[in-house]
Amino acid sequence: MWFGDAEVFAVILINLLPHREMARQRARQMFNISVAFAAVLGVVIALVAYLGYQGAVTMQQRRNDYLSAEIRKLDEEIKEVASLQQEITALKARQEAVENLQADRNMPVHLMNETVRQLPDGVYLNSIKQENKNVLISGVAQSNERVSELLRNFSRNSPWITRPELVEIVATTVTLDSKEQRRANNFIVRVQLQRASDGAPTAKAKAESAVRPAASQGA
Repeated sequence: MWFGDAEVFAVILINLLPHREMARQRARQMFNISVAFAAVLGVVIALVAYLGYQGAVTMQQRRNDYLSAEIRKLDEEIKEVASLQQEITALKARQEAVENLQADRNMPVHLMNETVRQLPDGVYLNSIKQENKNVLISGVAQSNERVSELLRNFSRNSPWITRPELVEIVATTVTLDSKEQRRANNFIVRVQLQRASDGAPTAKAKAESAVRPAASQGA
């Protein structure tokens, strides 16, 4: 074809390849790449989460081990403290036993002193028998009132003698000389010995009971 002086050639390109199939292949490749990337990303995320979880578990296990070690140390210290407390208790018991033995050794002396001190006029003793803390006192009194006074003295005024009890009283006749005889009473009294430390609460209670009436009278 001629157009004046210029010669023009028109070339028409015709694509004979299956372009639709190639487009589908490219789309499939992109999808596969996306799936593979998502899978890899999921694996990475799961691995990071797993490592984080394992780190947290390891850290907690270390804390648990530390706490267990500290608890074992405390248990050992508690055992040592308990052992020390047992030793202290045993030492206190031994000390108390020694003190009680010393106090018991002096009890007969206190018994004689208290008996003489609390003995009212008109009362004479024949014998004193002690068995452990129980004491039997036998004697002669001019009257029943003298025996009652002796019991009152033992119950109120003595820190070493407690729980006086009249066992027996029998009327009798006492010969003073060849011409004179008088009526008297043979008696047996039972008392119990106590340490001064054991009688301290009783003495305190007696003091408080003596203060209360005075306070009420003052009011």
